[in-house]
Amino acid sequence: MDGSDIGRALVTGGAGFVGHHLVDALDAVTDVCVLDDLSTGSLARVPDGVETHVGDVRDPDTLGAATADVDVIFHQAARISVERSIEEPIDTESVNVEGTLAVLDAARRADARVVFASSAAIYGDPETVPVPESAPQRPASPYGVSKSAADRYVRLYEELYGLPTVSLRYFNAYGPGASAGVVRAFQERVRRGEPLIVEGDGGQTRDFVHVRDVVRANLQAATTDAVGAAFNVGTGERVTIEALAERVQAANGVDRPVEFVEARDGDVRHSCADVSAAREALGFEAQIELDEGLRRLAGAERPAAESRQD
Repeated sequence: MDGSDIGRALVTGGAGFVGHHLVDALDAVTDVCVLDDLSTGSLARVPDGVETHVGDVRDPDTLGAATADVDVIFHQAARISVERSIEEPIDTESVNVEGTLAVLDAARRADARVVFASSAAIYGDPETVPVPESAPQRPASPYGVSKSAADRYVRLYEELYGLPTVSLRYFNAYGPGASAGVVRAFQERVRRGEPLIVEGDGGQTRDFVHVRDVVRANLQAATTDAVGAAFNVGTGERVTIEALAERVQAANGVDRPVEFVEARDGDVRHSCADVSAAREALGFEAQIELDEGLRRLAGAERPAAESRQD
């Protein structure tokens, strides 16, 4: 599914990490516009000719203009930092919950489908791994709580108002253009010739999914009949952080020391997706294996690093 039958699309957070990759994919096949406050995103990422609204999703005038005549809203805009959410829980709640409610209400007025970027953080430390969508939600940070509340509102709007919605619970997305995350941190340190820093003992596990696969999941969610549902977006592969450090180095052809420091507040021990529901209902399955994705990332960034040294 390439997105050509989606209709006119809006991507909130369309100048951010996942958002700009999604905009690129949509711009190739359909009419797309962007709404972004540029708090972390950049207009340089938005393709030439794409209608762009600069502003906050909580501002009714900005949101009203952006949602006029759209068929699908991909709601990517959010505060995504766990650490920042601990420092600024009220701001995180406002953007992630109130902002999502504003988007849902605008979608009702526009008669538009909503594909919501939820998060594996809603599960916290799950009782079973891989974790299914039906697992209890026990978020361990204000960020996780905000995404859990927004995820529930997304489903509620389908139940109460018949608004077609789909929640996609992203696991650890990585790839070109990421501004945060452990893959990004390791890649930066490799590039600078510094030791890789592992927070905790390195035995904690994550499920790393390439941003191109995340984009594919969004495109498939835009036309699915499985509205009102939530789906994990991951690979189903558990990778320890210590092993990730080794695999990032291998992808870059280097051997750096690894240093261990104290674990962060709000971190969960294990996180891995049960991907069976997305496979069955969306026909979605991640295609980019981790080592291949890391090699692509290393190759994409090597020319940029070399040009900075010239």
